Amino acid sequence: MPFSTLGLSGDLLKSVARQDFKEPFPVQQEAIPAILQGKDILGIAKTGSGKTAAYVLPVLDMLMKKKAGKNRFIRALILVPTRELAVQVGEVFQALSAGIPEKPKSMAVYGGVSINPQMMQLQGTDVLVATPGRLIDLVSNNAVRLREVEILVLDEADKMLNLGFKNEMNEIFKLLPQKRQNVLFSATLDQETDAVQQRILSNPIKIEIKEEELEPVLINQLAYHVSPEKKGPFLRYLIKHENMNQVLVFTSSVRTAENLTGKLQKNNIQAEGLHSKKSQGARTEVLKKFKAGKLKVLVATDLASRGIDILSLPYVINFDLPRSPKDYIHRIGRTGRAGVEGTAISLITPEDQHHFKVIQKKSGKRVEIQETDAIDLKGY
Repeated sequence: MPFSTLGLSGDLLKSVARQDFKEPFPVQQEAIPAILQGKDILGIAKTGSGKTAAYVLPVLDMLMKKKAGKNRFIRALILVPTRELAVQVGEVFQALSAGIPEKPKSMAVYGGVSINPQMMQLQGTDVLVATPGRLIDLVSNNAVRLREVEILVLDEADKMLNLGFKNEMNEIFKLLPQKRQNVLFSATLDQETDAVQQRILSNPIKIEIKEEELEPVLINQLAYHVSPEKKGPFLRYLIKHENMNQVLVFTSSVRTAENLTGKLQKNNIQAEGLHSKKSQGARTEVLKKFKAGKLKVLVATDLASRGIDILSLPYVINFDLPRSPKDYIHRIGRTGRAGVEGTAISLITPEDQHHFKVIQKKSGKRVEIQETDAIDLKGY
């Protein structure tokens, strides 16, 4: 099914072609026509399923066909849980609207940076991508008004609620007009997400993209037995021996991320960290470098990993295992995207073995753990 059958305007179809999108993903095939028809949507789709473009394209299409709104009155509001995801979604809006005459103005706002420049840039904005806290700050400063929002999108609603935005979201809902279109995307439909969708959605079309409807599994999962004291040398051995030029390494804490980054740098491996203790400006810059292929190793914590979306990332390494099987799936899902194969590697210490068995059982994928005793790590 080509994009031309989904009801998008000619300008947006040209934009899709410029982005080299071949065929719509299943979630795009179902969501785009329904959103264009003004329907409320409940989408259950995992990260990497193509859901961002599934709402960005119809939102742009709908706003292009209407007159521009009043200054400071937002017409489309996209709520996301993290700063990184706000930046990422904002970039998708910019990319898909590039080259379109009289395109709607889009902007991403988030905390961790000065609010004043954001307030100044809001003039004439049609589409606002925002984290809840910063949005409330902007409303409190009379920098933005929500009374004329025509469409509300909650992206990654399950993560948003898990990160504790419930009270802020309730405050935002009170500021929105009763008559509006609502789109909610979530990886899972848990109790809290279900409560929110029942509150804000009206006769929604439910779109659920199951695993078997996604692309064939393109992630090659590997695991290695390694003692705690050899984890660092073995990681450096892997990076150098496999000539890894772009690898995302996950750690369990900010402290580990900082220590590991320093050790990599001391061993002449280009590396930088991405975690909650870094300023937003620093996080944005390091992620930009990594996405552009100008940084070999990015060492990240789970909190900072939300919004890392690189279509052809070749390697993900779990230096530390995550706490939950769900986080494991989220981590390795950073690779093997958009038809490009990737490799996910986990370093397993004796203390990790039981937990890794639980992760494998929950994910339904058995990964054979390879021994490393015979590998000479001298010099690494």
